Amino acid sequence: MLEGFVPFPDDFAARYRAQGYWRDQSLAQEFADVFERYAERTALIDGERRYTYAQLDEVSSNLALNLLELGLKPLDRVVPTLPNVAEFVVLYFALQKIGCIPIAALVTHRYAEMSQFVRLAQARCVVYPTSVREQGGEFRFAPIIDRVQAEQPCLQLRLVLGEAGPGEHSLTALIDKPANLPASKLSELRIEPTDPCIFQLSGGTTGIPKLIPRTNNDYAYNSKVAAEVAGVNGDSVLLLVLPIAHNLPLACPGIQGFLFNGATVVLHANTRPAEMFALIEKHGVTHIKVVPALLIRLINDPAIDGARLDSVLQIQSGGQRMQPEVRIRTRQLFPNAFVQENFGMSEGLLMFVRQGDDEEVLLETCGRPVCADDEVRLIDDDGREVPDGEVGELACRGPYTLRGYFGVPEYNARQFTPDGFYRSGDLMRKHPSGNYIVEGRKKDLINRGGEKISAEEVENLILMHPAVQNVACVPMPDAAMGEKMCAFAVLKRGATLDLPTLVAFLHTHEIARFKLPERLELLPDFPVSTFGKVSKKALGEQIAATLADEARTAQAA
Repeated sequence: MLEGFVPFPDDFAARYRAQGYWRDQSLAQEFADVFERYAERTALIDGERRYTYAQLDEVSSNLALNLLELGLKPLDRVVPTLPNVAEFVVLYFALQKIGCIPIAALVTHRYAEMSQFVRLAQARCVVYPTSVREQGGEFRFAPIIDRVQAEQPCLQLRLVLGEAGPGEHSLTALIDKPANLPASKLSELRIEPTDPCIFQLSGGTTGIPKLIPRTNNDYAYNSKVAAEVAGVNGDSVLLLVLPIAHNLPLACPGIQGFLFNGATVVLHANTRPAEMFALIEKHGVTHIKVVPALLIRLINDPAIDGARLDSVLQIQSGGQRMQPEVRIRTRQLFPNAFVQENFGMSEGLLMFVRQGDDEEVLLETCGRPVCADDEVRLIDDDGREVPDGEVGELACRGPYTLRGYFGVPEYNARQFTPDGFYRSGDLMRKHPSGNYIVEGRKKDLINRGGEKISAEEVENLILMHPAVQNVACVPMPDAAMGEKMCAFAVLKRGATLDLPTLVAFLHTHEIARFKLPERLELLPDFPVSTFGKVSKKALGEQIAATLADEARTAQAA
């Protein structure tokens, strides 16, 4: 067993097997059946490139053999940071075939995140594009990977999407190059179904993200049950524009769930509405995954006028609560689509609303658990269950919910109850229907369009600025993104600071761009709670009131 991994207790594992949730097969074994059953169907579309199930199987097996020849082996950790391209999917299945564990990094991550992931996971390999376009120009990955490799001796292999430079291997070439090793080498590998098949990333409140081990058994079931509730079948076509490694696009039901059912996945690397509408029409897209911020952009874009969207049967929304008005407007513009609100966490538990739910339930709740053996409690600060209708912290356990973060036993002791319930930090209330309503969170996070930002991580960096005496980062409401980050700062005597200067300073710490504050408010001192702590609640109310006043002033003008 991988050191630092917390397995499911034996009695629960036996129950999940008896119920048929766990099949005791690796993801590679699960998909071997899928690739054979649907061999001639189209599995994946990326621009003009198409892969049948048989071709995806063949090309991922070839890459797996080439990676074996480079020295990768079962349980090695790999950090892929790739955009929504077919190479990610090929790599993902190749890694599963040799039992490597990918870490679900994003192409928006930079040195600060990449160095953390490699160190935390003791990763042997990283995979990255040569460069990506971003605001202000082009970002090249090789220089930051040079630094990570110099600092972390565990990092031995570097794969680049494109032409390889010094110390790199070309992922593109490894995909195309006929393997020297025989195919039998893959069947000789032993991959334990109870071992992790991926490390998803937490949206934790501390500066360092936690690694979420998802096992072969639980991740396969996660995708299958999500696909069932999302109405996926062999005729379904998914348009995927959300970041490909996130839990929702990858597995809820995502790529895995659609392929389990012989469906087609269309990849696209940006969220421009006009391009999405064209792809919907071209490929007869039936399912779209969105966060509310993206859906708001879609329904308000001029290109929607005249767009043929009648093929869309389901729009799955996650990441944050959708306002009822957005859902109602979406129904008008997507005439055949069911808007399926869901609540999910990379740690496991999924809740979806269902077709046939009452209108109030559809408009006000985030759904109910997808599995009969998902156990949900709403608890108070002392761990006692609250009465139905009252607000409590969501605690859960089940056949696809983790039993511990990787390698952090002290943290796990705080985040899990003695009987194995994960304390999520999300505040919820149970609706009379049995569905749940999100009421906020205990965790100190900003939810920017579905990306969870640790306030503490950014605060620790801002405190390093020589002008700053104290700082508190809080969410501020935003019509498009749901929330953005506002940094409240108390400056040292005689110091000055503005937002562009602060952002430029944070850029020197090489964090992902989505983590940068988008407003700076200066105060002589912070409001405090009755316990003497900075009252982020009061600061949140203050910025919300300020924004409301500014909106009224602008409207009056």
